[in-house]
Amino acid sequence: MSVFHLIAPSGYCINQEAAARGVARLEAAGHEVRHREVIARRWQRFAGSDAERLADLNELTTLAGKNMIVMPVRGGYGASRLLASVDWAGLARRQQQDPLLICGHSDFTAFQMGLLKHGVISFSGPMLAGNVGAETVDAFTERHFWLALRNDTFTVEWHGDGQPCQAQGTLWGGNLAMLVSLIGTPWMPDIDNGILVLEDINEHPFRVERMLLQLHHAGILSRQRAVILGSFSGSAPNDYDAGFSLEAMIAFMRSQLSVPLIAGLAFGHEPQTVTLPLGAQAALEHDGEHTRLTLTGHSVLHE
Repeated sequence: MSVFHLIAPSGYCINQEAAARGVARLEAAGHEVRHREVIARRWQRFAGSDAERLADLNELTTLAGKNMIVMPVRGGYGASRLLASVDWAGLARRQQQDPLLICGHSDFTAFQMGLLKHGVISFSGPMLAGNVGAETVDAFTERHFWLALRNDTFTVEWHGDGQPCQAQGTLWGGNLAMLVSLIGTPWMPDIDNGILVLEDINEHPFRVERMLLQLHHAGILSRQRAVILGSFSGSAPNDYDAGFSLEAMIAFMRSQLSVPLIAGLAFGHEPQTVTLPLGAQAALEHDGEHTRLTLTGHSVLHE
């Protein structure tokens, strides 16, 4: 079985019951859970002081062991405050042997993009409280988590929406708002001919459009081979929108882009989400209805 090392670089875990349930589930499955004291840690809205949360990240440079899964308790906000003080070089060195399998999403995307800027692959996938500690564990999410962490080549399939296409390149991305917040910073990966995957939560379609346009006008989208949209939870339009919806926004963005835009992937903040290795090599095939995304080149468990 694996060792789960918990970290809390972002917001305080308001749902302590869910986090405790997640720990119990992992232990019942035979896994070891370490560093659980971060679950209850709190300072203001954060999961501890900046110094405490930064230590969670920088102490990974000396975290020893094999088959070690590093997982945040939850997202929220807080990782952005730490980026300038992260030991990126130390983390890159740590990952050269018995690499840690670092997995999370949401606010954690900021840290993951910093890792990728320094050549480190991480997994965009479940976190402790929201996923592992959900009242009912989603079988799809659990299956795809282990699929990604146990197979050095794997494929996810879905009924995608978009023009037929084939593309190959580095898979990268994650939470849209966090990615946009990194434009112009030292932690934004400089990736050409990649496959960019995006998701978000509680953003109205016009805000999603505005962020996509920012990526577009910054020249980032046009440098990719394809863009994949995951879930955009809590993006329902209102009466004022008068027909402007997430689907209308996607249609508009397609009219602006020269690269394929494929929607419909179960990826993000919904209970059902795939786990994707950010920085791995990806091959995308879409025939207009069915979509296949094959990933390879990432580290996996050796149990």
